[in-house]
Amino acid sequence: MAGQLLILVVEDDSDIQNIVQECLSDGGFEVVMASTGERAIELLDVAGGKYRALVTDINLRDGGVDGWHVARHAREIDPDFPVVYMSGKDADDWASQGVPHSIMLAKPFAPAQLVTAVSSLLNAGSQT
Repeated sequence: MAGQLLILVVEDDSDIQNIVQECLSDGGFEVVMASTGERAIELLDVAGGKYRALVTDINLRDGGVDGWHVARHAREIDPDFPVVYMSGKDADDWASQGVPHSIMLAKPFAPAQLVTAVSSLLNAGSQT
C-alpha cells in the first residue's frame, strides 16, 4: 500500500459501493469502504493521516451520522481534507452544509466524474 492514494468512501448502498470502488480503483486509488457514518468517523479517528480524501454519500440509511457530519469531522482532523459528496437529492444544500473546497456530484453520475473530482481536489491541495 506504500505510495497508494488511499480514499475513504462512505456509502450504504452495496450496488453503488461496487461502482465507486471499481471506478476509483481503475483511476489508481486504493479504497476503504464504510457503510455507516459512525464507522467512517471511527476509521478517520484511528487513521493517523493515511487517508488522502473522503468520498461520502450525504443521506445514509442508518439515520445516525450523515455525510455532512462525516465531512465536518474529517475537516476537524485536517482543515484541508478533500471531500467529494454524492447525493441524489441534497445537492441544493451543498452551499450551506458542505465544507469549503469540496465537490458535489449529483447521482447518477458517470464514473469518470468521480475520478476527476477526487483528482482535482488532490491536485488543488498539492499546489498550496
